[in-house]
Amino acid sequence: MAQSFYGLIFSAAMVCATAQIAVARCEGHVPQAKPQNVSRDIVGQDLDTIQERGFITFAAYEDFPPWSYEEGGTAKGVDIEIGHLIAEALGVEARFTLVAAGENLEADLRNWVWRGPVVGGRVANVMLHVPYDSEFSCRVEQVVFTGQYHVEEIAIAYREDAYPDDPPVPAYFRFDTVAVENDSIADFYLSAFPGGQLSGNVHRFPSVKAAMEALAAGETMAAMGPLAQLEAGLTDGISVHTPALPGFTVGTWTAGVAVHFAYRPLAYSVEDAIYAAIQDGRMAEIFARHGLSFRPPELR
Repeated sequence: MAQSFYGLIFSAAMVCATAQIAVARCEGHVPQAKPQNVSRDIVGQDLDTIQERGFITFAAYEDFPPWSYEEGGTAKGVDIEIGHLIAEALGVEARFTLVAAGENLEADLRNWVWRGPVVGGRVANVMLHVPYDSEFSCRVEQVVFTGQYHVEEIAIAYREDAYPDDPPVPAYFRFDTVAVENDSIADFYLSAFPGGQLSGNVHRFPSVKAAMEALAAGETMAAMGPLAQLEAGLTDGISVHTPALPGFTVGTWTAGVAVHFAYRPLAYSVEDAIYAAIQDGRMAEIFARHGLSFRPPELR
């Protein structure tokens, strides 16, 4: 589903430690155009306005379990609970818009954070589940990337009866079948395996959820994708592990949030709310309620 950031994920997920490094890192980047002559209703609202009106708006990806999805007309998922957590810290109501993933992350940020879609809708105050990359942040100056809350990684789910002794690693898929989301980073990785040795055994599905359903039905022996999405689809007789992935430079990344560049006090408050929830255990409780492993980023 969310191919805009899982299919086209950045090449690194490390935050630079010093301002000096950040300056050097951003050398050579051409400043981006900033939105001009647009009303505050279009480009977002500052923290005072949000608190005065009593609600904060969030953009989250649609059909993206366990992170964000609709059930019975209500937005649910880990990211939705994080949105409520942020809103509670600010003393306001949380309102959510579930959005489709665009062609890439830059398009999503343009549509839902700093400019607005060409047809229908408007930007949100905060966009959830934005993968952080220090190089990418240099190019997209219209956005503040903040509030990192989870380190995600690629994993492999497998049928226990197919692998009673040793969990599978990618080399096994020269002979064994594996399910992936079409055009995902797991798909790209396996497709690039030297000599195309795995191509005949990679079964592609429209989503990780569909891939896990195929695994549960016995259509494949394994499935590969982001750990949380695999964990969300676990059933009896299926386990998951995180093996070393040789040559995979994007095997892990950090998820956070994005806020319009003009509203840094809002960004600071959102970051503080997330940081406090990680420190006092509320973030871990959210993940536990959904049956997911929680890997916090390095605390500041």
